Amino acid sequence: MVSLLLMLVIGEPANTLAAAASIDEQLEALVQQSSPRDPRDGVATYYAAYFIGRRTSSGERYHPDKLTAAHASLPLGAVVRVHNPKTGQDVVVRINDRCHPRHAPKNLIDLSRKAAKQIGLWGKGLVKVQIIPLTEDERKPDQIIAQETTP
Repeated sequence: MVSLLLMLVIGEPANTLAAAASIDEQLEALVQQSSPRDPRDGVATYYAAYFIGRRTSSGERYHPDKLTAAHASLPLGAVVRVHNPKTGQDVVVRINDRCHPRHAPKNLIDLSRKAAKQIGLWGKGLVKVQIIPLTEDERKPDQIIAQETTP
């Protein structure tokens, strides 16, 4: 499929499987380079109690004891590590909601109560953080399973 797409775009047929594999590898490398995988400096806050039970942008309901977050531009379903440099604490969260960029500082991430407590944010309002998007390989299965099974 990818070879056919490249043939249409580039105008050259991929004659061998080796050429197709090479092209697939090149495409994968381009995707990896263009993906936002670098750590981003940002500001973290947490959801108000007002939002408990309300639907998020992904359609699921907000639950303060799940490791979830809202972000203006990261894709829904993305998994990121949020690092608080002052405390040295990290938390891995899944993006399931949107922040409105016009009402928020650049690169704001809005954490669930559980996530805010894990990085020492609870009760502080705003904290400077690093937001690090994770690849499939970097995710620990027990972290994702724990997120999905939390009531």
